[in-house]
Amino acid sequence: MTLASKKLSLTVNDKTIDAMDVPETMMMLDFLHEYLNLTGARMGCGQGICNACSVVVEHDDGTLQEARTCITGAHWFAGKKVRTVEGHAKRDASGAIVGLSPVQQAFIEHFAFQCGYCTPGFATGATVLMDQLKRNPVARADLEKTITDALNKHICRCTGYVRYYEAVRDLALNTPGLVKA
Repeated sequence: MTLASKKLSLTVNDKTIDAMDVPETMMMLDFLHEYLNLTGARMGCGQGICNACSVVVEHDDGTLQEARTCITGAHWFAGKKVRTVEGHAKRDASGAIVGLSPVQQAFIEHFAFQCGYCTPGFATGATVLMDQLKRNPVARADLEKTITDALNKHICRCTGYVRYYEAVRDLALNTPGLVKA
């Protein structure tokens, strides 16, 4: 039995993916792993609950959104611009990493991971949150709740939440324009 396929084109980590035959029922996580060899997004629960599989969707207006790839079909992403955890770091023309994203750097400075399995999802969630704060800064008094609301849907099996939240809080407080007095 062969699965029905259709063409899929999208942009992943600033690289155009030309029309490829992809099974209509394939989840995006499987497409990333099997077709693009991008294995940073992780299969955690397989039910869209833990968010280890999250990627960033970059909309035409520049806003960012989290999307869970274990429960979202690859074809939902057709024509969209996607950033996986592999696409967060800054690279030179040859593709070599020349700098980490602010979120990645904050996670390292706070040793905000233990086994690292959930880290790609937390990096995605924190990146989307930083984008939202850039567009709509919050009062300092509301920052903790804002971080909790944004990251609470991410599950860490090692219970490393405190360090993730501290890293995001410090990044928000030390990035001009994200937090109002």
